[in-house]
Amino acid sequence: MSTVSLEQALVITRGALLHGTEVGAASLTVAVLDNAGRLVSLQRQDGSSLLRPDIAVGKAWGAIALGRSSRGLAEMAAARPAFMSAVNVLAQGNIVPVPGGVLIRDDQQCLLGAVGISGDQSDVDEACAVAGIRLAELVADCG
Repeated sequence: MSTVSLEQALVITRGALLHGTEVGAASLTVAVLDNAGRLVSLQRQDGSSLLRPDIAVGKAWGAIALGRSSRGLAEMAAARPAFMSAVNVLAQGNIVPVPGGVLIRDDQQCLLGAVGISGDQSDVDEACAVAGIRLAELVADCG
């Protein structure tokens, strides 16, 4: 397996939304991208606001583009703001460096893609992403 499949993306989404319901999260948007940064699945719950799809994709795309979770990108932005700003300019503003974008790996640590979630507080978004990845029996990389 070299990339996340549609079936896996749908399981990830289902798991993320289920976890969101269990913890009382606000309406979520879940984007699953393959390891080349292409959209595999995008689902938006009723009530999820207009920009949520773009934010969810930006969290996942940034993780794929830079090879670390969006939490890691947030840490990078705090430590090296000029660098992150320059990188985001190169990326045409498509990187959203806040938690909620999690890399998807297989059991051999091969990168399959990323999931980005937006709608609640960033830590909740990230927890939902992790829950979805685990439901698909894959490895969530939040580092």
